[in-house]
Amino acid sequence: MVYNFDTLTDRHNTNAIKTDLALARGKPADVLSLWVADMDFPTAPEILEALHKKVDHGIFGYSCLDDSFFDALVSWMKSEHNFSFDRREVVTTPGVVFAISCAIRACTKENDAVIIQTPVYYPFKNMIEANKRKVVTSSLYEKNGKWYIDFADFEQKIIDNNVKLFILCSPHNPVGRVWTKDELEQLSRICLKHQVTVFADEIHNDFVFEPHVHTVFSNLSAEVADNCIVSMSPSKTFNLAGLQFSTNFIKNPGLRNKFREQKDITGYDEPSLMGLTAARAAYLYGKNWLTQLKKHLCKNRDFVRTYISEHFSKARLIEPEGTYLLWIDFSGYGFSDLEVDSLIVNKAKVWLDRGTMFGPEGACYQRINIATPQPVLKEALEKIAAVFEGE
Repeated sequence: MVYNFDTLTDRHNTNAIKTDLALARGKPADVLSLWVADMDFPTAPEILEALHKKVDHGIFGYSCLDDSFFDALVSWMKSEHNFSFDRREVVTTPGVVFAISCAIRACTKENDAVIIQTPVYYPFKNMIEANKRKVVTSSLYEKNGKWYIDFADFEQKIIDNNVKLFILCSPHNPVGRVWTKDELEQLSRICLKHQVTVFADEIHNDFVFEPHVHTVFSNLSAEVADNCIVSMSPSKTFNLAGLQFSTNFIKNPGLRNKFREQKDITGYDEPSLMGLTAARAAYLYGKNWLTQLKKHLCKNRDFVRTYISEHFSKARLIEPEGTYLLWIDFSGYGFSDLEVDSLIVNKAKVWLDRGTMFGPEGACYQRINIATPQPVLKEALEKIAAVFEGE
């Protein structure tokens, strides 16, 4: 089957936060939304078929994991990520952010320090603070259009603050890095040395641009696997975020029990029936759809790169290694971070994610979601160029 990713599906008045919260968030009513990280494409028809069958069955009682789900998950993780696991190691949650909150409570106590690498997905910081832990930041740094880890700073911050937990974003949102095996091994050695547990958010693992390769954190070694929680979900890969389903791989039985305890405290028990149904269908039948989607995303990435080089004299695209979220630097225009954001939102009437949402290192950056039909992307870039370049 050939899938079409250039037909626009109108998402207005569908309870989509991407389109239906503009006025509530202080944006113009007619703003073009390319901010939050979900896609403007219907999910794979094979997934929709499975969901329709469940709807037609008509009973939506409590659900449980079964052999067919585990077989599909095992096959997907082995073929796509060379990752094997025992089904006893899997704990489901309604999302990765939910899992982060559970991990924070399982691995730390109030006022303990948790380290993150900013600029990074902002719910990391929000969950640490909401659980009354101390946020410790080790800044990534940019050099020649690429972002890097400051390993010396990372280790020193752990020592100085007696850090107990590290929340890793891999692949990284928003800077688009796919960390190399060597970089991950350096992080793991530091964390093992100082007895810091690692939570690896690998939700973007299926979106990696060649020649880069995603390394599952727990694949580094048996010792590393025993010291980490790896969290993944079909939600980004197949645009299923609203179905509330993710999987967490926890090899260490003691750590797994602590994580389960924190999950149980929330009152959350059985997985989402529709989320489970969609995930199983995605892992069984979604590969062809995903392959074609990634080709579309590569075309959109190339389109943005070319458009910026030809129409934005002072903007810089940080070349993405993974994810469908691009990181663009507007600092060359000489405006403040607030001015850049106001020009894009209020003048161009395009809603992107302001870089400082992810940390102060993101000043004058904007994150744009390219998982949309190319005509929509073109319209957004044209509107922004008209403001910054007077085109």
